[in-house]
Amino acid sequence: MSDDTQRLPETAGPILFARGADARTLRLSAVAVTPDTAPAPRLEAEGFEARAMERRATLFGRAVWGLDFELPAQAEGMSYAMDGTRYAVASDLTGDLAIAFVSCNGQENGDEDREHEDRDVLWRRLLDEHRRRPFALLLHGGDQLYADEAVDSHPETRRWNELPNEERPGVRWTAEMREAVRRYFFRRYLALLLQPAARELLARVPSIMIWDDHDIFDGWGSHPASLQASPVALGLFEAAREMFVLFQLGGEPGRLPDTCLDPSGTSLSQGAGFPGFGVVAPDLRSERLPDRVMGEAGWRAFERSLERLPKGDRRIVVSSVPAIGPRLSLVEALLDFYPGVNKYEDDLRDQWQSRAHRDEWRRFLLRLARENEEDGAPVTVLSGEIHLATRGTMRLRNGATLHQLVASGITHPRPPRLFSAGLGLLSRLGHSPLKSRPMRVRPLPGRSAPYTGQRNFLVLERRAGAWQAEWELEDDGRTPPLAI
Repeated sequence: MSDDTQRLPETAGPILFARGADARTLRLSAVAVTPDTAPAPRLEAEGFEARAMERRATLFGRAVWGLDFELPAQAEGMSYAMDGTRYAVASDLTGDLAIAFVSCNGQENGDEDREHEDRDVLWRRLLDEHRRRPFALLLHGGDQLYADEAVDSHPETRRWNELPNEERPGVRWTAEMREAVRRYFFRRYLALLLQPAARELLARVPSIMIWDDHDIFDGWGSHPASLQASPVALGLFEAAREMFVLFQLGGEPGRLPDTCLDPSGTSLSQGAGFPGFGVVAPDLRSERLPDRVMGEAGWRAFERSLERLPKGDRRIVVSSVPAIGPRLSLVEALLDFYPGVNKYEDDLRDQWQSRAHRDEWRRFLLRLARENEEDGAPVTVLSGEIHLATRGTMRLRNGATLHQLVASGITHPRPPRLFSAGLGLLSRLGHSPLKSRPMRVRPLPGRSAPYTGQRNFLVLERRAGAWQAEWELEDDGRTPPLAI
């Protein structure tokens, strides 16, 4: 296998990560990549002494640098500079603000072969919007990196991928395979950082990211044990996790950022507080098994992230797969009668609504419901994954409404119309797993069908203390605002 190091860009970044904020300070971290022999980039910011960035990793002739810093919370004029290039940042999150949410930034096969002119239409619209009115945060709901073709990075991983499940445990994971897969993930992350329209946003808008299956490989955690626990699958996961920590968490080997609330590092769940609201991003992949979404480490981190937020503050919860959706257990039961189509089983197991996850789904929904019912905290759930735009509601016992907003995907091609129509029919059956808390899938504002099959992104706004949501649809443009 030829070494593709020469195809790596010389530099990439910076990418900016949010670590929380209060009325006085916005806490940030920045990551950049340079040639291994280059000096450490220097970072300057208002009220922050200029410092050389810290080397976090050396990979394939490149150095990965990072540094935590702060900006004063001022209405305008705040920025940081890296090696003389200055980047404006909206640092005051106390009043009116806008937050962007994106997901599914790629496609399963041939993503690198697509032209950015078509691929990045919505990234360019998001950038234009940021230039008109800066975003305070950029939330990423999973599948930022479609890494399914990592299995093609070495002949033995390719052979493993073509074997029947029962034969996959017999393929050894070698040092050569490990380096080929790590190099693939590293190269793909550099391409992500250099994605033309996204590049400017990633450098100027602080991000919070959580991963989903395609950041590892399709269906991670929902496959049979013969595949999931095989040496090659575990090796792919470790390579994906290493690069995710560097480039989507802004962490480093052996030290996760303080927004990660599982001290063992088993779960990569995150939580960060901001004036009047908090962002909670549970990790629904690291501990996933066919009959489990999160292990106890993940559940403890998720609950801790909610408990750390002030009572009454809005909770924005990023669930990579939708928490409110159609009754998929009916589809799973149907597939039991047609074994020939069981290739879709892992896709169904990925969802909260799978019959395999019903108890955990109820636990998740009940925990969110009680945030409002017991503590008066409004809850908004953001999700991606399904390559459609939709929304859902759960009516709470105190008369309040929990909103689920789905925006997916920003570059993934739209699915066939039959897919969205089929989900729409299923959604009419209704499914409310919590007693006295009815749930419904609903159309976007101004539309009649429950699911919209266009590429899209979501914008949340807080104006004079009131929150609203709008979807940007590739063909139809902006939806009317939805009060949340």
